[in-house]
Amino acid sequence: VQLVEPGGGLVQPGGSLRLSCVASGFTFSRYAMSWYRQAPGKERERVATISSVGGTTNYANSVKGRFTISRDNAKNTVYLQMNSLKPEDTAVYHCYAPTGAFGSWGQGTQVTVSS
Repeated sequence: VQLVEPGGGLVQPGGSLRLSCVASGFTFSRYAMSWYRQAPGKERERVATISSVGGTTNYANSVKGRFTISRDNAKNTVYLQMNSLKPEDTAVYHCYAPTGAFGSWGQGTQVTVSS
C-alpha cells in the first residue's frame, strides 16, 4: 500500500489550497478515505472522511463549510479542497486508508497559513 501526497505549501490567510493523495497497492474504490492533520504540540485530528463511492462525507467542526473532500476512483485519488484558510489550519496533513490491521498513512504534506 502506498499513499502519496503532492501539494501543500505556504498560503496567506483567506487563501485556498487543494491537496491530493494518490493511492496504489489496494482496491481504492472499496475503501473510505480520510484526511488527518497534526499541528506542532497538538494531537492528530481527523479533518474529513469520504465513503468508498463518495456519496457520504463528514467533517471536523473546525473545517465544516470551508473544506471539501472528494475522490476520483478512476484515478485512485482523494482530494481535500481547503478554502478560507486560517493560521490555525497550519499542520502536516496526512491521508489515511483503513487497510489491513492498522491502516495505511501517507507521508504527510506541510500546509502553512501565514502572511
